[in-house]
Amino acid sequence: MASALPSTDELLSTARVVALPLRTRFRGVDEREALLLHGPQGWTEFSPFPEYADAEASTWLFAAIDYGWRPQPPTLRDEIPVNATVPAVPAASVAGVLARFPGCRTAKVKVAERGQTLADDVARVAAVRDALGPEGRVRVDANAAWNLDEAEHAVHALAEFDLEYVEQPCATIDELAELRRRIRYMGIPIAADESVRKADDPLAVARAGAADLVVVKAQPLGGVTRALEIVREAGLPAIVSSALDTSVGLGMGAALAAALPDLEIDCGLGTAALLAADVTGSPLVPVDGVIPVRRVEVDAELLDRHRATPDRERWWLDRLARCRALLDG
Repeated sequence: MASALPSTDELLSTARVVALPLRTRFRGVDEREALLLHGPQGWTEFSPFPEYADAEASTWLFAAIDYGWRPQPPTLRDEIPVNATVPAVPAASVAGVLARFPGCRTAKVKVAERGQTLADDVARVAAVRDALGPEGRVRVDANAAWNLDEAEHAVHALAEFDLEYVEQPCATIDELAELRRRIRYMGIPIAADESVRKADDPLAVARAGAADLVVVKAQPLGGVTRALEIVREAGLPAIVSSALDTSVGLGMGAALAAALPDLEIDCGLGTAALLAADVTGSPLVPVDGVIPVRRVEVDAELLDRHRATPDRERWWLDRLARCRALLDG
């Protein structure tokens, strides 16, 4: 497998590193860095978060190579319904965030933000429910920040807002399984994200009966083909989501969502709306609640305008070389 991969020099020859400003602080940062590559199939993206170690980041590089150098699985649909994503903003800012997601009738709300309280979460989710009305769908994402008892308490506090599901409320599979047992009577499903994309065994959470749904992301799982196999083996409904990608990376996510045999749940692929800039003049932002399935062509002027600083560019190029070496292992 490794012998068929492009060399480090080939990857570096087209690598472009950008730093895109965000409209709202997200995951503790104000800009999103990404490295873009151009392969025989088109533009592709390598953008693991900076804190990720090389071993984990190398899986993201495999996904970038797969999308840029290899044909992708056939698609079954040409547009993907997406949710709005609401960062951990004050309740008063919710309407402004939702306005960036025209036509979206589902919202994923970030909760359990460090430095905030459950009361802040309740106020934010209440504002989202009020904005979407009774027919809208509201899901919350704790990014594994609660312990078991905190999660149970939070789910009870948020249940009045008719949650579609709660995403990764706890960090461990054992905690997820126990929480699922405790709240089963409430009819609120649990979705696993980190327990899939950051796990040595992405199928362990499904085998343990610790989740009702799985959240899959193309880059962290090694690309579209690998992610499809994980969904098939998990045997659970899947939501395709992004890792705050540029529109190039969102194109990879859309390809994954378009190749799923069943797609019954709005996907988290509308996050280009959270970026104040992008690498293309035709970004994959939601229109009428959907994004199209297509490869994204970058704009050279935008690559230049948002080029990362020389020290950050060097950091990313060195990281690329280290991760490529790991793929040979």
